[in-house]
Amino acid sequence: MRITVTVDGTRYTDDVEPRTLLVHYLRDQLGKVGTVVGCDTSNCGACTVHLNGQSVKSCSVLAVQADSAEITTIEGLARDGELHPVQKAFEDNHALQCGFCTPGMIMQSLDLLSENPDPDEQAVREGLEGNLCRCTGYQNIVRAVRDAAERMRPGAQPEIERAGETTGTATTPGMGGGVQA
Repeated sequence: MRITVTVDGTRYTDDVEPRTLLVHYLRDQLGKVGTVVGCDTSNCGACTVHLNGQSVKSCSVLAVQADSAEITTIEGLARDGELHPVQKAFEDNHALQCGFCTPGMIMQSLDLLSENPDPDEQAVREGLEGNLCRCTGYQNIVRAVRDAAERMRPGAQPEIERAGETTGTATTPGMGGGVQA
């Protein structure tokens, strides 16, 4: 079947097998390898992308279902060489360890923040509960999402720059640290 989609601002028209999952179309045909194949059962959320502005697990959507849609992947977030505020907050707060879940976490975080621009810790945990991380313990992910909310609010100072705040979790670059409470 022939589909036409706009992915990260670029329009594509391709022939796809009717059974091709969106995650495989994005990775295999378009080279959007930041969209990770995790479980292929929609349990882990690693493959989360935005489809017409809403986060979806791309392993649960057929490519033909995305015909005429606008899709944003993790690769489409940075602009002019600058990371999106959510990406930067994840980096600055060490909200990753192995990095496998990070693209899906960031895409789901964007969806959460569009619905709730000032989430408390519980709201972040609930908003991300369909995305699994097997490394970090989630503490720094929660902090990163809350920091991103601040960064996206005009005039706010990012959490990483706030003086004197510590949480007792690991702060080594690339380490998530902590255990989910």
